[in-house]
Amino acid sequence: MDERPIGIFDSGFGGLTVVRALLDLLPHEQLVYLGDTGRYPYGPRPADEVRRFAIELTATLVERHDVKMVVVACNTAASAALEELRARFRVPVLGVIEPGLRAAVQATRNAQVGVIGTVGTIASGSYQHLAEAMRAPVDLHCAACPGFVEFVERGELDTDQVHVLAERLLAPLRERDVDTLLLGCTHYPYLARTIADVMGREVVLVSSAEETAFDVRSVLAATGIGRPPGEPPLHRFYSSGDVGHFAEMGGRLLGREIGVAEPFVC
Repeated sequence: MDERPIGIFDSGFGGLTVVRALLDLLPHEQLVYLGDTGRYPYGPRPADEVRRFAIELTATLVERHDVKMVVVACNTAASAALEELRARFRVPVLGVIEPGLRAAVQATRNAQVGVIGTVGTIASGSYQHLAEAMRAPVDLHCAACPGFVEFVERGELDTDQVHVLAERLLAPLRERDVDTLLLGCTHYPYLARTIADVMGREVVLVSSAEETAFDVRSVLAATGIGRPPGEPPLHRFYSSGDVGHFAEMGGRLLGREIGVAEPFVC
């Protein structure tokens, strides 16, 4: 048994979808969340820069917070740095790409799967490469959705502007007859209602958050580092940007688990 917390990081609020799934599935575990809101969005940045950010954030979690595991709750960062993080650090490092694709492959009925993500994630080819490695019996149709992250970070989740943007960006996927759409960015589940309206009710939306939480549970069980029931867990949330805005928006998106946010600098 291991009392140390699980560390999670994202460029902003998107990783809170993973936090929500972890809180529900593993209520005894303690969590430390780093939201790098001072440097978001990651999507348009060069891969080398995102990789550097991911290494800094992982080092912060491991060295300052003594976490027993790191969850890279950012598809862009996972695309750019996951394998390097696993090589550099001695704790288990999990990403959100494989769990999400695995769930999408299981969900599709016609083998036509759409994937939406940031410019960085889609340009990396991570989903295509993984599908080939998995020998997944599906056709992937990928589309970048610049602007979605910024709407979520501002709390504009159901406006006319985001709906118009979604109609334009998702049009190519509608033409491909996809029956399953993987939300390849942890921010995107907050726009699920708008995305579902645009894609149509027959299209299944898949978020990687819950599948990632199942992977975390499996690793905890396999390594014997789960936290036992007992004292209530302590969760800590940090922002590299405006901590007041982070606490307010995080509270709206996640719930009462975010009472206050603390500042951090890598």
